[in-house]
Amino acid sequence: MMKLLSGFTLLLAVAVAYYIYIPLPREIPEQWKLMVLDATFRGVVSMGDVAHSLGLSHSVHVINSAIVNFESLVPITNQEIQAEDILFDGVHVRVYHPPGREQKLRRAVMFIHGGGWALGAPKLGSYDSLCRQMAADLDAVVVTVDYRMAPDVHFPVQYEECVQAAKHFLNPEVLAKYSVDPERVAVCGDSAGGNLAAAVAQRIGIDNRTSVKFKLQVLIYPVLQALDFNTASYQQNHNVPILYRRLMARFWLEYLDADPDLVHSIMMNKHTAQDQSLLSLNRSKLNWTNLLPKRVIKHYKPVFPLTGSPSILKDVPALLDSRAAPLLASDEVLRTAPRAYIMTGEHDVLRDDGMMYARRLELAGVSVTNDHYEDGFHGCVSFAFWPLHFSVGIRAVHNYIAWLDEHL
Repeated sequence: MMKLLSGFTLLLAVAVAYYIYIPLPREIPEQWKLMVLDATFRGVVSMGDVAHSLGLSHSVHVINSAIVNFESLVPITNQEIQAEDILFDGVHVRVYHPPGREQKLRRAVMFIHGGGWALGAPKLGSYDSLCRQMAADLDAVVVTVDYRMAPDVHFPVQYEECVQAAKHFLNPEVLAKYSVDPERVAVCGDSAGGNLAAAVAQRIGIDNRTSVKFKLQVLIYPVLQALDFNTASYQQNHNVPILYRRLMARFWLEYLDADPDLVHSIMMNKHTAQDQSLLSLNRSKLNWTNLLPKRVIKHYKPVFPLTGSPSILKDVPALLDSRAAPLLASDEVLRTAPRAYIMTGEHDVLRDDGMMYARRLELAGVSVTNDHYEDGFHGCVSFAFWPLHFSVGIRAVHNYIAWLDEHL
């Protein structure tokens, strides 16, 4: 009996190790920690897919429930920072106030959380810790936008709610209420939040009715386009956790309320094949062979089939909408954008999105700092806090807050 139990335990241990282990680039530190995190997330995604296939719940709701339950376990940091939950023009936000609210004018940061426009708990856990740290380290008012998410709403709702919140906050009377210097306001976001932050910065930049503009934009490994799922970074990192190429494609389809069965087609760039005339005005905006430095292109080549599926762009026109894909904005729009800090990670499928946007902003005359991490991977900023404490995430948080402190 003991031999049977020992054998079963050994087989179980081997199975668990096999499920957890994935080969990772040697530059990524703390590899087993990332493997365990990724295995847990993959397990949750699988449970969500099973629940969805059985008609029990939408997969996104299952995944987000697990995230909220985990984030609720994270202790509150910087408890001296006061948090106020309020509505900005009907949009839920949380405002973080540093202690000692004397009459001096403070800086401010509007933060937009990531999670594929579908996941995330902006008032809990790592995002709450991040906003509290920004408020404490910068002695700034920080506003985090709790926009509604997919699958309950789809594009352009997330975008419009962030625009609404931004316009409300940038109203001189509202800034005065929170003792914020109107010349020192930044917009910031990570991943899908970086997408929304870039899009909001573009919208505010061209809006003649908005007298107060953002001074800075901080984009943390932003997702900025869905026309090329075979950039050099997508090819290099398609199987690097925690954001796999297939998962990013799924997020895009959910955000744009498109048929999820299109995932394979868009991963193969069938929506952007060489015979697609609708792309004629946009190809140069994401031509990474021209926009990226050779050191990141390496040996990778563009992947665009000769013939594709023209119905995709017709059925999902938002793929060509710069409100959803800020990399597609015109040069005229980019010229109105604020000074930018763009964080990228070498081992992130979205690396080239950020780098292409940095280059396009530079060509439009906008000052850009591209802070690139050779050991960086997607989500590392969120993993800087308890209980994960990834070293690259801790460095990344420190460095981008230091940049804000210097330039805001």
